[in-house]
Amino acid sequence: MNLFTPLSWNDTGFILTGILNTVYISVVAILVGSLLGLLVGFIRAESNKTINVAIGAFLDTLRSVPLIIQLILFTTFIGVMGYPLSPFVAGSIILSLYTMAFMSEVFRSGFDSVPESMVKAARSLGMNYLQTIRYIRIPIGARAVFPSWLGVALSVIKDSALVSVIGYMELLRTAEQLISRTQQPLMILIGVGLFYFMISYPLSRYGKYVERKMKI
Repeated sequence: MNLFTPLSWNDTGFILTGILNTVYISVVAILVGSLLGLLVGFIRAESNKTINVAIGAFLDTLRSVPLIIQLILFTTFIGVMGYPLSPFVAGSIILSLYTMAFMSEVFRSGFDSVPESMVKAARSLGMNYLQTIRYIRIPIGARAVFPSWLGVALSVIKDSALVSVIGYMELLRTAEQLISRTQQPLMILIGVGLFYFMISYPLSRYGKYVERKMKI
């Protein structure tokens, strides 16, 4: 009896589920990680050395420990504590924090890139602290951070494949199950690689286009 079956059109729905799950968790991680990174980056740009060192130590830990280890340790810890989470929720939390660790440095550099003379000029024109941030520091800093932000976002899309180790049914885990059933690893992995290329390359090109428009 043949234990393996070839790929068929019936697998399309299974593959699409993996693709949608990959996009879903990537979007959540990028949005949440960017918002948290913006907040943390602003705090670091405005804080004294003591607070910077404390926050920096936490961020360095997140950036230094491999993502796959963070995923496994987190899911194991919350399971032992008696508060198990679904793979999506657990993966979103860790991937968002991991994204935040990198985004915070991106946004901090953006805040620091705004010349102090422009901030003083805005205050002399009657802008208060919040108005200066909203109309001066964020818009000008965004020009400097956009390429780096896009680079981190593209990395997060690819790093989302690691969430498969905790059971989340994203594209890579879907591919692994199809490989086990069909024994056609080359074709399936080429398809997975093409999917990531089809997402990453257009975003990269669009990022370069936006960067050129910002310089005009």
